[in-house]
Amino acid sequence: MATTLKSCFHYSPNQRRFTNNINKAKLSSHFSFLANSSFSMLNRLVCSSSLRHCLSYTYRTNLNLSSLPRNFPYPFKRFSSRSWPAFVIFHRPIHSYKVLSMAEHAPTSTSHSHNHTNRLATEHSPYLLQHAHNPVDWYPWGEEAFAEARKRDVPIFLSIGYSTCHWCHVMEVESFEDAEVAKLLNDWFVSIKVDREERPDVDKVYMTYVQALYGGGGWPLSVFLSPDLKPLMGGTYFPPEDKYGRPGFKTILRKVKDAWDKKRDMLIQSGAFAIEQLSEALSASASTNKLPDGLPQNALRLCAEQLSQSYDARFGGFGSAPKFPRPVEIQMMLYHSKKLEETGKSGAASESQRMVLFTLQCMAKGGIHDHVGGGFHRYSVDERWHVPHFEKMLYDQGQLANVYLDAFSITNDVSYSYISRDILDYLRRDMIGPRGEIFSAEDADSAESEGATRKKEGAFYIWTSKEVEDTLGEHASLFKEHYYIKPAGNCDLSRMSDPHNEFKGKNVLIELNDSSALASKLGLPMEKYLSILGECRQKLFDVRSRRPRPHLDDKVIVSWNGLVISSFARASKILKGEAESTMFNFPVVSCDPKEYMETAEKAASFIRRHLYDEQTCRLQHSFRNGPSKAPGFLDDYAFLISGLLDLYEYGGEMKWLVWAIELQNTQDELFLDREGGGYFNTPGEDPSVLLRVKEDHDGAEPSGNSVSVINLVRLASIVAGNKSDHYRQNAEHVLAVFETRLKDMAMAVPLMCCAADMLAVPSWKHVVLVGHKASSDFANMLAAAHASYDPNKTVIHIDPTDTEEMDFWAENNSNTAAMARNNFSADKVVALVCQNFTCSPPVTDPNSLENLLSKKPSSNA
Repeated sequence: MATTLKSCFHYSPNQRRFTNNINKAKLSSHFSFLANSSFSMLNRLVCSSSLRHCLSYTYRTNLNLSSLPRNFPYPFKRFSSRSWPAFVIFHRPIHSYKVLSMAEHAPTSTSHSHNHTNRLATEHSPYLLQHAHNPVDWYPWGEEAFAEARKRDVPIFLSIGYSTCHWCHVMEVESFEDAEVAKLLNDWFVSIKVDREERPDVDKVYMTYVQALYGGGGWPLSVFLSPDLKPLMGGTYFPPEDKYGRPGFKTILRKVKDAWDKKRDMLIQSGAFAIEQLSEALSASASTNKLPDGLPQNALRLCAEQLSQSYDARFGGFGSAPKFPRPVEIQMMLYHSKKLEETGKSGAASESQRMVLFTLQCMAKGGIHDHVGGGFHRYSVDERWHVPHFEKMLYDQGQLANVYLDAFSITNDVSYSYISRDILDYLRRDMIGPRGEIFSAEDADSAESEGATRKKEGAFYIWTSKEVEDTLGEHASLFKEHYYIKPAGNCDLSRMSDPHNEFKGKNVLIELNDSSALASKLGLPMEKYLSILGECRQKLFDVRSRRPRPHLDDKVIVSWNGLVISSFARASKILKGEAESTMFNFPVVSCDPKEYMETAEKAASFIRRHLYDEQTCRLQHSFRNGPSKAPGFLDDYAFLISGLLDLYEYGGEMKWLVWAIELQNTQDELFLDREGGGYFNTPGEDPSVLLRVKEDHDGAEPSGNSVSVINLVRLASIVAGNKSDHYRQNAEHVLAVFETRLKDMAMAVPLMCCAADMLAVPSWKHVVLVGHKASSDFANMLAAAHASYDPNKTVIHIDPTDTEEMDFWAENNSNTAAMARNNFSADKVVALVCQNFTCSPPVTDPNSLENLLSKKPSSNA
């Protein structure tokens, strides 16, 4: 939620080469135009009224200002930190700025009778439905709204958010449910609501615009547009009334109306110019399709150095509060550690690994982790991972499960596999529909009791000391000491945690002490101590289940499902490395890991049935009561392809690999800039979406370009000949677009740094398993193939008695097909490890395969 001004400009220097020449004189002229126009006056209103929010969400988005040239003509470049209101400079989370009226709020009406119903009532999006009974005459994004604005000759007010967005709820209650505000909007504007999760393409256009103006952005996003959809002015959250010398939303509406009536031509000219310049700035192209020698290795090193400089040695994590679990950073550090180890730099490798493992431990012990129900909240407002913003997002769960699986592969420490299971079991328990579809998010806010008309942030998750005592009885003292539960509340570990005492008397569970020390203190065997904790969590879970639940956004988003398909598939084999005697306690369910593969395949099957057109080979973006109107975007293809490759490599059917290749072909057709390199984020077929962007920033979610490069490298390692060369060439051309970024600001693209290094690896390791796939021996050999952490490895499994499989390999990789024919045994599973054009002698038992894969590469590899 909140960051400081310093944080908001963290990635602001120019880190990308633009081959198109932007006219500097024109920019300078436009800058002067902005400074002297009523548009500039409106900008200043926004900066003074909502800067704290406009600057507060940079780390919640995949947007960043480094996509823009240094001389981009917008006012934020003019202001020093002293120009901003003083409250922006303080290193405090957004909670410290809450006014009392926001401490409690109602995101949606609980009444079944409504005084108002607007056009959103027929939509499927949970976010749009939340606003269906506002007195605002909302339209969904589409031609009907655009035509109405043209007909009435009025500007558009565009409001973008999502259903589990806390500040979106606040602005709804304060402004959109207010009759006076609604009258101003209805009389003077055409108002459009957009679910940014349903239409990320629309959100990208106007979020990029707002970021260019103010240096940050977030949700709710509030933008005023001309009838032809050019932006006129924008911001994020606006309070309803003027306060503290800052104009409120009603004042903003009046100012925009006055400017539209008196200075319309200037506003329209400015908006058109903004889109023109953004389009030029964001359409990066490569002057060559090659990366300079050594750049991948240097980018990886630079990224690790930059992250290490921001490492919090006391509480873990990279950067200061608020702390986000940015899995792409963890992935990069683990990958870098592996590369250092392979080159004999064991000390540096251990140090890099230590930072990651300590961070994962601190996150798991913190309040950002839901100890009672499993899974992780979005982020913590303090530096100790303690008090979270309580929403749970699917994209976090999938990525975090994967990095904890990686940590288990590296350490063989079941504390990491426990957290992986904790996340995945939470998803299976609460986030999966009857047909295997995986839902998007759970809200931060909920009612404190049944029938309550207002909701509070975290109400579902927090506890009083008395509630714990009444629920747990004889074990209450043990549990309270373990989780730092206090009668006065425990949100006192940091001044950032609860500055307005919103959680006074409440407790967010956090582990501050070592479990073995507490068990010893009580004279309990460790196993018994952990069992008691599990029983206590189960009891609290049962009590919590009777509370009003947070809103569930049951929208199915293809890209986010792709991330989770990957983690379920990988868990199905990696977790077979747990000792048979391993015991787990609630909220983990001690299931056979193969059940995770079933979950992954069901999710993939749902997308194939409901969101994929077999004739056109195209995806739709999301599903709720039917497919959404939005097409699949780059992230949908890239993330799903990645998930399908994991689904296949970790033991899924051949059809998933075939589908991944089909989807890659479609992705290249729709999004690839064949001349300039790189992938656009949209197909470019919707004229109402004014920008096509090539994104590179690896933020809360990885960028589609980063994931696509890794997909292409993986596909190139599976197929052979011209097809393999084609994939590698595309991958290198994509990376060439972002060459300057990799050179100068690698920390902004950690996964792309890994992708570049993967492409540069001279010879990937191939593990080929040959045998009947239905046998338990085959599953055990697959588990052995995936037991060790090695991102530069491909696992191929073949049953030579399957004609369809052999036909695929004969067409796509004849060497692999021959290897399968020559090594097939009717009663054994045969494994071969190949690298540098040489294959090992066949092995037929899991231990031998594990030993073979754990060998360090030779010096000439």
